[in-house]
Order: sequence, then C-alpha cells, then structure tokens
Amino acid sequence: MDWHIECEDVWKIFGSDEKSALRAIRDEALDKRETRHRLNHIVGVAGVSLQIQRGELFCIMGLSGSGKSTLLRHINRLIEPTAGRIRVDSVDTMTMDNKALSRLRSTTIGMVFQHMALWPHRTLLDNVAYGLEIQGMAKEKRWGLASEMLSLMKLDGWDNRFPDELSGGMQQRVGLARALASNPDILLMDEPFSALDPIIRRDLQTQFLELTRRMRKTTLFVTHDLEEALRLGDRIAIMKDGELVQVGTAEDIVLAPVNDYVADFVGPMSKARFLRAEQLMMPISDVADQKRPQHSVPHDAHLPEILEKVAKVREPVCVADGDTIVGLIEPYGLLRAMSRATA
Repeated sequence: MDWHIECEDVWKIFGSDEKSALRAIRDEALDKRETRHRLNHIVGVAGVSLQIQRGELFCIMGLSGSGKSTLLRHINRLIEPTAGRIRVDSVDTMTMDNKALSRLRSTTIGMVFQHMALWPHRTLLDNVAYGLEIQGMAKEKRWGLASEMLSLMKLDGWDNRFPDELSGGMQQRVGLARALASNPDILLMDEPFSALDPIIRRDLQTQFLELTRRMRKTTLFVTHDLEEALRLGDRIAIMKDGELVQVGTAEDIVLAPVNDYVADFVGPMSKARFLRAEQLMMPISDVADQKRPQHSVPHDAHLPEILEKVAKVREPVCVADGDTIVGLIEPYGLLRAMSRATA
C-alpha cells in the first residue's frame, strides 16, 4: 500500500513534565480526566496510529477537545509529539533538521485554517504569492502562479483587490489558493468552512471536492460536522478524549458503529442513503436458477439506483459483481431489509 502519511502510537501531553506524565498514564492506565486531576496535565492525543493513502481525502472529526486539531498539527510538526513517530513519504519527520522541516512546510504540505489571517495591506495576488515569495521565487513568476490559483478558485479579476473587500467565502477561497500555490503534495485543512453560511459552505465543499479529485492531493480535513465528513471523506476517523474510536468509510461509520459513542454520534443520520445492493440482497444460494430474473444492478449500487431499477422493471433484480451474480433483490425483501437497516 502506498502510504503517504503514517502515525505510529502518537502521544501529546500538555504540561510541565509531559514525559513523566506519559509514564504515569501508561503505568497506571490513567484516562484523560484522571490525568488532569491527579497530574495536572492534559492529554491532547493518546496513542494514535493511522495510515493515510496517497491521494486520499481523510476526515478527522470529533467534539471540541477530542484532539482532532492537535493531531493534525503533528503532521507538519507545528506541535511536537510527546512520543511516537510520524512519517511523510516514509521519512520520519522527527529526524528532520530545521532546513528540512522548513522545506516540508513550504513545499510538501499546505495548510488551511478556519480563519485565513490574510495580510490586510496586501492585495489578493500578494497574499496568494506570499509563500512563493518566502521561497525566493522571482516576482513575475510568483504573480503568474498566484493569478492562476485565483482563477482556479473562480476569483478572476480580483488580483488587485484587498481582503476587506471580500465576503467570508471569498476569503476562504483565497486561503485555499494560497495553500495550493506552491503545489504541495499534502493539504491540512482545519475546519476551513465551519464559520460560513450553509449555502456558501456547501458550494465551497463542492468546489473543494472537484479540486482535490482533479489535483490528486492527499488531504487531512478536520471537522466537527458529521454531514461534512460523510460528504467529503474517503475515510473518516472519529476521535474522543485524544483517542481514535473508529476509522472507516462513511458506510462503516453509519451502518456499523463500533460502540455507543459512535452510535450516538451518527444517530440522527439517515442510514438509508448509505445502503448498497450487497447489504440489501438475499444470497444467491437461496435463489433457484430458473427463478433468476433477467435484470440486475451492480453490487455497490446505492439505494436510489436500486429503487429506480425495481420500480422500472417491476420485478426482482439480480445483484452482479462484474460478470458474477452474487445475490437477488425482490421488492418485499427490499422493504424488509430497509426497515431492519434503518431501525
């Protein structure tokens, strides 16, 4: 597997003696609350191990204080871990000297925050080109690249405007353009859309999805919004008290929560939208050959496609995995399976 980012047993303890506190946590199996009251230390990240594939859009979500933003900032060492390893392109970032770390932050990894902190006295062109200026790129070249990024973010003609002339959504686009200007392999996104109005937020999510798919950026996206994580993420990690509780696809998280915490988290979410044919079918071994219908749907077809097919042909349909028939969906069985799955 082509892992782009790897975290191995990463811990972050905040306090005056984090190493001693970590030893006590491990020796005495202290939880986050006990650590705070007994040791006067805060557990930010607790033994997190995960692997991110190249080109994957990986969402990290949880409630306030769950450790999601703290974990994100470990990737480019804005926060130093108390213990553990972090590898980017198989290189342990803890072995990097200041020069290598600066190169990692300026060329390999781009970061987008909730609040863009754009320079108010700089034009949008100069804001986007700032990172390239720090790298020593000539003015005309960096302005050319910055203008291309603004155009990519649908801000053509705004090059010489200033941040205070922009709406919140437009400022977020400038921030994303700035992060993309150096063409980083990895994007770290820390709740970039959370302060925006719902319609603007959804528009930016759509634009962001199109960009990341086209540009094949490995992206870690932090959010506290389950709907946003389910819409954007190839995979999702749910955190609680600094720990990873569950990692999986949207279907995994919603249809098969590992514990009551995750079940409560996804409780308000409609499960029907994540159902696929393979979860609704009856086994092919239960179907006699002479009763197998002519029509079929793919094994990974979602519920709307299945319903449309069944309504159109008005008879049961087979479920196909390539050229192989693996199951059957018949109307009444479909209703029963939907009822069980969404209960």
